[in-house]
Amino acid sequence: MKYFPKSTLLFVLAMALLTLGNSAIAKETQDNNLAKLIDIAGKQRMLSQKIAKAYFFYGQGIRPDKTRKQLFDSIKEFDNNYEVLKNKVNIQGVQDMLVYIDMAKSELAQLAKEPYSRENASLVLDYSETMLEGSQDIVTRLENASKLKKEAIVNLAGRQRMLTQRIAKYYIAYQAGFRDHNTVEQLKTAVSEFEQAHATLRKAKRNTPEIDAELLKVEKLWKVVAKFYKDVERGGLPVIVLATTDNIMASMNRITHQYVEVLGA
Repeated sequence: MKYFPKSTLLFVLAMALLTLGNSAIAKETQDNNLAKLIDIAGKQRMLSQKIAKAYFFYGQGIRPDKTRKQLFDSIKEFDNNYEVLKNKVNIQGVQDMLVYIDMAKSELAQLAKEPYSRENASLVLDYSETMLEGSQDIVTRLENASKLKKEAIVNLAGRQRMLTQRIAKYYIAYQAGFRDHNTVEQLKTAVSEFEQAHATLRKAKRNTPEIDAELLKVEKLWKVVAKFYKDVERGGLPVIVLATTDNIMASMNRITHQYVEVLGA
């Protein structure tokens, strides 16, 4: 039996522990980065709907200074997030989907510069759906890359941001004359999904007192506008709908970031 000096054994043991420690740190860093990337990809879902929503509000002359700024700021933010995902995510399926999204976002950005028309508005609706579908695919691929699956709560909260803008998009599209069956059904589905997800988040075990307080705030704001969404045929008070929906989205954005911080703690 070969003899190793005590100092050598201690050195080997120390190196082994260091290696394990570095591996754990690398895994934790990877998980934290995935949560942040899921947050960004989830925000792309929201922005795809926010761009279209702002386009319709601006086109209808509702708070034109605010909605025009929101339209072009959202396009710029979508482009910036697109570059982050393109440079940070080394997954071929994601890279392929980004090429698909790039074509749609470029077309939508061009339409935003042109005068509002029903034909252009119809194209904006189509491109916003394409960008949403592509962004959702990226979120799913990033979630699948995480073995712990704990980022699901980030996805759920982040999806609420998207649903607020999707609901407002179809609400104002209906008021702008897109009164087909699909518009009404998409709105009703989004409203139902938002309410179901909110109930799930209220029961989440990872909630902190700060998260619970924000979720309660969302409930109070939701009560203000839900009746307009559920009776879209009646219409009315688009300024209140715009402001309240954006306030709900801002709260859900804070909640999503708080979940990201909880995961990294």
